[in-house]
Amino acid sequence: MSRVTLENVGVSVKGTTLVEGVSLRVESGSWLSIIGPNGAGKSTLLRAVTGVAAFTGSVEVDGRPVADMTRRERAAAIAWVPQTPVIPPGMRVFDYLLLGRTAHLHPLATEGRSDLDLVESILEDLDLTTFARRQVSTLSGGERQRTVIGRALAQQSPVLLLDEPTTALDLGHQQDVLLLLRRLQQENGQTIISTMHDLTLAGQFADHLVLLAGGSIAAEGDATSVLTEDHIHNHYGARVRVTHEPDGVIVVPRTLTGLAQRETP
Repeated sequence: MSRVTLENVGVSVKGTTLVEGVSLRVESGSWLSIIGPNGAGKSTLLRAVTGVAAFTGSVEVDGRPVADMTRRERAAAIAWVPQTPVIPPGMRVFDYLLLGRTAHLHPLATEGRSDLDLVESILEDLDLTTFARRQVSTLSGGERQRTVIGRALAQQSPVLLLDEPTTALDLGHQQDVLLLLRRLQQENGQTIISTMHDLTLAGQFADHLVLLAGGSIAAEGDATSVLTEDHIHNHYGARVRVTHEPDGVIVVPRTLTGLAQRETP
């Protein structure tokens, strides 16, 4: 298990500030979901945590600055699922997942039986076994997304970052992937940081939510305190109905008819 700490993190690109003054503490074995409207800085903040984006302030994993880690050390500590991954041409699904083991192998070593067994297990968990010999380029968007998640899971890094992991998935595979992530969190103590557009899913699966707006934290806390009708209207410009059910907070867009009825004097 690993704790992730951000202190006054800022990211600017060509003079434009994308993230400013973000400080967070993600406890070991917890799940943080970052939400916010398009352009709020969610993906940029994740890239800063991975060390991919240049940033000011500090990002630490278990007290060690990410900026001081080598590329191999970062891969061993942090697994990363970006929105637009770079996949080598001609790569088969099984071999792509196997790349996740690279950070744990000696530079001249080859994968062993345990590495191959792990990949086969992940393929089964993600409903990808029948695609193992297929080239990644031939997969649908949802199949490719599950493959990219599988590679990150194969890294077995204590910190897992996912940028909109369920966007390309159908409803059934959304649930499968999120339940698998929850199982890994609970059984293996992985620390998860994800960005999500689906506010209901974000609130149901994460332990803690952060609402970003304009590159800064606008609200932080549990689902009940962050997923409010006022917060969503103020920062998303959307009219929603928020209800509290036994299994979590439910966010539902209001219909045009409902809005008209609500706003009629």
